Amino acid sequence: MAKKNPFEVAQEQLDKAAKLLKLEPHVHETLRWPMREIHVTIPVKMDDGSVKVFKGFRVQYNDALGPTKGGIRFHPEETIDTVRALAAWMTWKTALMDLPYGGGKGGVICNPKEMSEGELERLSRGYIRALAQFIGPEKDIPAPDVYTNPQIMAWMMDEFSKIRQYNAPGVITGKPLRIGGSLGRIDATARGGMYILREAAKKLGVDLKNATCAIQGYGNAGYFAHKLITEMFGTKVVAVSDSKGGIYSEKGLVFEEVYNHKKSTGTVVGFKDTKKITNEELLELDVDILIPAALEEVITGENADKIKAKIIVELANGPVTPEADEVLHKKNILFLPDFLANAGGVTVSYFEWVQNITGFYWEEEEVYSKLDKKMTKSFLAVWDAMNEFNTDPRTAAYIVAVRRVVEGMKLRGWV
Repeated sequence: MAKKNPFEVAQEQLDKAAKLLKLEPHVHETLRWPMREIHVTIPVKMDDGSVKVFKGFRVQYNDALGPTKGGIRFHPEETIDTVRALAAWMTWKTALMDLPYGGGKGGVICNPKEMSEGELERLSRGYIRALAQFIGPEKDIPAPDVYTNPQIMAWMMDEFSKIRQYNAPGVITGKPLRIGGSLGRIDATARGGMYILREAAKKLGVDLKNATCAIQGYGNAGYFAHKLITEMFGTKVVAVSDSKGGIYSEKGLVFEEVYNHKKSTGTVVGFKDTKKITNEELLELDVDILIPAALEEVITGENADKIKAKIIVELANGPVTPEADEVLHKKNILFLPDFLANAGGVTVSYFEWVQNITGFYWEEEEVYSKLDKKMTKSFLAVWDAMNEFNTDPRTAAYIVAVRRVVEGMKLRGWV
């Protein structure tokens, strides 16, 4: 089945919440589209002496609640619609977490796996030069995303600082610690998801110590989810997967062993004493908790009926389609939507920005404690909206977020 246009999915989700909130048509229409999008052309000198021209984007979706915030993706199949959708989701995510931010997203069409470090540095700096007048600590604060990392953020921050002629660490988050990064950032996405899972398990009466879990995706969010769910709750992880396939063991998988195997071989597949399974089979396992932490649109109208988990923690962006939402909700499966479950990353990015602006840096325990409070408060707001509107968790999360953005727009006199 062909994948839906991600921006249309984002609009559909908003439409559902707008209907329940009875938004005026002009307010709804304003929220359906990005406030601003910038398309840039970046010529880069390659190692062989040739010049290659790259196309890049930055979408600033809505800044009613504060400067826009969102990652930069380097991907060979990047599209403006993906960036629009992710910028929309960031708008709802920052509003849901009650951060003083709007939503943004950026991307460059390139294949970083085929580029040298020098080429990547020149591309990163070129992207920032093209966008310098549109970003900044008070305007739009980028961060790492797919195939970008702390080193790329360091180059970008340095380029922006050169242009402005002063050190501006607050322009970008997800930086290395030595130049203004925050402690607690590296595992923030997974850790935030664990705080949400803990609260959801309390509401449903699920004993996490005796629960089983399957994790699709073994990048940063996936392997930290494996580590933390075991450390924090004693949950047994019976299956994990990456792009090459998955592994299953009824006895459970020890994090350090699987992680070391993946580090040395490049995949979780082939790990000792496990049964090989596909990514599709992993989703349909009889487990208590399912964590999609890889790609979008993996749970669809076609396979939602085969999902057996009691709780789904969406650490990936957009892993469940609107059609699947309805099926899962009817089956009483509690799916914790992406822009609630994976909001730990942007929340600690916010903490990083605050530390950059004040020049006062926090200990890791303080970061975790503040993150826990933010995640718990947001989960409870979504739970209340689910009951108030008798709706599914994603629509409830939209209701909380959209209400806040609309209030900001009205107070400013935009609508």
